[in-house]
Order: sequence, then structure tokens, then C-alpha cells
Amino acid sequence: MAEVTQSKPIEQANLEELTSAIAELQEYRDRLVNETISAAKKAKVMKGQAQNNLEPTLAKIDAMLAELRQRQATLTNKN
Repeated sequence: MAEVTQSKPIEQANLEELTSAIAELQEYRDRLVNETISAAKKAKVMKGQAQNNLEPTLAKIDAMLAELRQRQATLTNKN
């Protein structure tokens, strides 16, 4: 059975949780790009077209990363 995890608002996350979330999200982003480009090569889709298709998703991920990093910086400066 799938494990259900409870998420809490970014404002309630501690520095360790933010650092972990940033690392995991960055890893996911990198894997998504690499796997998409690899699949595009196998399907003989142009790299540019594959990247264009990824762009909206990458923009969302990048926005989340920016927000997490901003919150991380805020917490770091408070300590």
C-alpha cells in the first residue's frame, strides 16, 4: 500500500527540511530533463522540440526551487 505523507506549508518547514526538499526537487528536475532528452533521442524527436515541451514544467519547478531557496535564506539569516 502506498505511504501517505503529510505536507506542511513552506512557512512551517525547518532549515533541514528545506535543504532536503531543495536537493530532492533539483534531483527530480535533472532526472526529468535527462530522461526526456534520452527518450526524445530514441524517438528521433529533435532536442529543441523536447525542451520546448518540457519548458512549462521546468518553469514551475524552477519557481518552486526559487521559493524554497528564498525561505532557506530567510531562515539562515535568522540563525
